[in-house]
Amino acid sequence: MAEPEIPEEFLGDYARILAEVADTGRRLTRDELEGRRVLGREAAEAGHQLRALVSLHLTATRSAWPLTASGASATDFVLAAVEQAVDAFAEGFERAQRLTVRREEAARREFIDDLLYGRSDLGRLAERATRFGLRLSRAHAVAVAAGPEAYTETDAVPRSVEAALLARFGGRKILLTTKDGRLVCIAPGSQPDVLRYFAKQAHAATDGGQVAVGRPHRGPGGVVHSYDEALEAIDLARRMGLDEPVLYSADLLVYPVLTRDRQAMADLVRSELGPLQEARGGAEPLLRTLSVYFDAGCVAAETARRLALSVRALTYRLERIHQLTGSDPSDPMHRYALQTAVIGARLLDWPAKEL
Repeated sequence: MAEPEIPEEFLGDYARILAEVADTGRRLTRDELEGRRVLGREAAEAGHQLRALVSLHLTATRSAWPLTASGASATDFVLAAVEQAVDAFAEGFERAQRLTVRREEAARREFIDDLLYGRSDLGRLAERATRFGLRLSRAHAVAVAAGPEAYTETDAVPRSVEAALLARFGGRKILLTTKDGRLVCIAPGSQPDVLRYFAKQAHAATDGGQVAVGRPHRGPGGVVHSYDEALEAIDLARRMGLDEPVLYSADLLVYPVLTRDRQAMADLVRSELGPLQEARGGAEPLLRTLSVYFDAGCVAAETARRLALSVRALTYRLERIHQLTGSDPSDPMHRYALQTAVIGARLLDWPAKEL
């Protein structure tokens, strides 16, 4: 598509200035320089390209080159004036562009905050989303990456992840940003490969940071829902000691189910594990023993290895648990209630927090 023709009004009194400079050898006045800056700003606001505007000035220079009797010295004067005029024009143009960029950044940040917090009118939010390449009438999923430090959009880590995504999925409708120090990627729910690739790149760029992916949900509120699921997965990983590099909320649905009735879970933890607090050193060492025992598939030798204990020492701990709680971890009849209580203790952060 051809560039739109640039009106000559953006040249202003450029030809007159060149003629006067050639005759007198003077430099541009302060008012003339400010006039060039104003024209540059107006040209930027009108949407013209700087390259085309510079070309317009050079063409006008050639067409209006002053013919004087002063000889070659006039050439130096005119070229100096051209340099001043075009530099001032470009300065005004760049000021306008920087202001536009700041406005765009502010609008983008406001949109992202509204999108991830669900604070704006959903209909209006959907209209604004099209400006940023999202069609909120469709299902979207959100991935969140948490690294060892907090990130902003201008940091090297987010920019390297964004560059990798754009190189591979340049034509896709993807929104990459940061929120509360974490990397956030929003992509259509029909394109799970985008979030998988984001997870791979973010894990590497954050030196092993953990990534959580929410389930796809439809509509403006669906983005908030998926984002909340990803955040909950990261929090759950911290409490449960899950060290997988990528967590999918769809694989962790059992945990919200277990804590849906928080009071019932707290009662179970107190009933099954409360007596462990009577042990020397409190409940924590024996609770960790149970946790590792269940994670190891109830295999004594593997549990002892993970805890850096002898099998005999592990056996003593399991017997002590049996004595205190009345439940035998090696008995399938008791194992389910004990394991559920151990999971509940992790979810409720017991015994660090009172139930």
